[in-house]
Amino acid sequence: MATLTTSFARPQTGEYNPYYDRYISLVKADDVVAQLEQQVPATVTLFQSASAKADFRYAPGKWTVKEMVGHVNDTERIMTYRALRIARGDQTPLAGFEQDDYIRDGNFGQRTLADLIEEFANVRKATVHLFRHVDAEIAARRGTANGDAVSVRALAYIIAGHELHHRRILEEKYLR
Repeated sequence: MATLTTSFARPQTGEYNPYYDRYISLVKADDVVAQLEQQVPATVTLFQSASAKADFRYAPGKWTVKEMVGHVNDTERIMTYRALRIARGDQTPLAGFEQDDYIRDGNFGQRTLADLIEEFANVRKATVHLFRHVDAEIAARRGTANGDAVSVRALAYIIAGHELHHRRILEEKYLR
């Protein structure tokens, strides 16, 4: 299978809403595509380690472990979809999404944690395939999502950092 070997630069200020600094700053690797691929085993192992607490909420109104994994999956799908549209030159402004509505309607409590973890690995595989075939020029393309400018490469870093953010929450709030 032919793949591009291009790695794209970190996104610069102005390529994304400053809110996303909280995720992008967590990504230390310069090759975000390799980072996305390399995160999978550690994340799967961490998610699996929470199986005894799959329906646990660390505080009232907080998500269960299964809901958190479902949220990671949903968010990655949405961010990857945004990246696809922008990478393909689609300049149609893309809507935002309300994460709590997605949790409410996701029926994650009716699923097994193992199923959600398998979904994570499959979603990430598709994400990696998309970004692996994005060159530096396309990675710098910008579109509009949720009313803000965002580049394809910023979305890749947001996905990687969002996962790291939720891994940290799982370790600190659920597994201690």
